[in-house]
Amino acid sequence: MYKIAVIPGDGTGPEVVREGVKALEAAAEAAGFDFQTTFFDYGGERYLRTGLTLTDEELEGLRSFDAIFLGAIGHPDVKPGILEQGILLKIRFGLDQYINLRPVKLYPGVDCPLKDKGPEDIDFVVVRENTEGLYAGTGGFLRKGTPDEVAVQESVNTRKGVERCIRFAFEYCRRRDRERKLTLCGKTNVLTYAWDLWERTFNEVAAEYPDIATDYAHVDAICMWFVKNPEWFDVVVTDNMFGDIITDLGAMIQGGMGIAAGGNINPEGVSMFEPIGGSAPKYTGKNVINPLAAICAVQMMLDHLGEKEAAERVERAVMRVCERDILSLSAGKMGKSTSEVGDLVVKYIREG
Repeated sequence: MYKIAVIPGDGTGPEVVREGVKALEAAAEAAGFDFQTTFFDYGGERYLRTGLTLTDEELEGLRSFDAIFLGAIGHPDVKPGILEQGILLKIRFGLDQYINLRPVKLYPGVDCPLKDKGPEDIDFVVVRENTEGLYAGTGGFLRKGTPDEVAVQESVNTRKGVERCIRFAFEYCRRRDRERKLTLCGKTNVLTYAWDLWERTFNEVAAEYPDIATDYAHVDAICMWFVKNPEWFDVVVTDNMFGDIITDLGAMIQGGMGIAAGGNINPEGVSMFEPIGGSAPKYTGKNVINPLAAICAVQMMLDHLGEKEAAERVERAVMRVCERDILSLSAGKMGKSTSEVGDLVVKYIREG
């Protein structure tokens, strides 16, 4: 019996979560396991009503779950940053979800913006450090509001944080067992302190994995090669900021935000899974948003929980929908409603 915390969140989050839970129910029935969901109203509406984002006690309560399924955070009536820092980052940092895992995989039937590239060319994973770097929030202002104002934002990189991220990437590359190649993405020629630590740690850990080929690319070069030669990549490991940037580029080459999902992973604790496209408030309540990214997040959650058969059923169902049933991944252009796409996924899960 898996205990799943569900946070539908804002905008179209509740709509895509609804379809994700439908897929989870079908997968559990087909694969023969049980789960229990508990829904939480953390998000913009609650903040506007109560002034609360996520309390320390509520964060502590999330530790009792096997996984968290998140819809979206972001409300047009709430100043940007309040919900993101008060809910998303608080969960990631508080539960030490130190890995952000982003598969970049082009499914058959999905339009790719890259000329002459198909599913055989785009199938890699980005492992992003998720709790340090520029997002640690270290810095401050000097003479704020004056012509001489100074703002400092520091990138925090610890040996422990860097090494556990790199070690996870090597282990994941080995388990993935595709090309067994791990690429370090950084900026060693300019960011000499942080990336000296990253590069030294990467090379030291690599010595323990002789079965994994390694290489290195600057982040600006990675952006070029993702577009020109995505088939070069198997697993990429990088820091928080660079990972945030290159995974959005990855989402576009796999077909867009309508299919992109991610996991915030604590290998020893509670992990959280989500579509990465945001709350899309202009589509709220119209039943036109694409739920496949949320369903892919469910697939990642099932794989993480060890329910491999269920995860494979969900992925095959998503691939069939992409290839057979929808015109586009874009909201309002699928040729199907949100709930109809979810129903098709359920149908294909049951068929196997």
